[in-house]
Amino acid sequence: MVFDTTCLSAFALADRIDVLGNLLVGRRCLTTTVVLNELQRGVPDRPELLAVGEQEWLIAEAIDGFERVIEFVRWAKRMGGNPDRNHGEASVMVIAEELGATAIIDDRAAKQVAAEHYPRVHGTLWLLSELQYSGKMTEAEACAMVDMLVGTGMRLPCSGSGFPAFAKQLRLGDRSRK
Repeated sequence: MVFDTTCLSAFALADRIDVLGNLLVGRRCLTTTVVLNELQRGVPDRPELLAVGEQEWLIAEAIDGFERVIEFVRWAKRMGGNPDRNHGEASVMVIAEELGATAIIDDRAAKQVAAEHYPRVHGTLWLLSELQYSGKMTEAEACAMVDMLVGTGMRLPCSGSGFPAFAKQLRLGDRSRK
């Protein structure tokens, strides 16, 4: 899995970034140095964001080398070409595509563009549903986590109490296997 800024920052602001790591034990988890730089810019106002860069379970990949830079430019253009937006998402897509990994992106527009070009793009609610399906969380724990993330200011399309119905409607997690 390759994580964009939104998921990581919300878990850090909820003081649950270590919990996320524990839930993902056994899975290769990456982010990019671009994402870590985005988070670093928020540290003066939200020092909790420092915790993301301290996680041993999260490996940061650089967008370096000719091929990665070319792919970054290609993804950035796809996502609108704005010099101030979607750099984190573009960098996540470079690494996810290169490694055949799942990209975790929550920005609706960026996720939609990415999904048009790459099949393994999902958001935080999908991830929580997957963790529930795999037995790493109960439904009640997933609902509580949704509420914690919303409490950080993360914009999600449902509350914790609405999460089970939302996940069922969108066939997330175990619901996609029935």
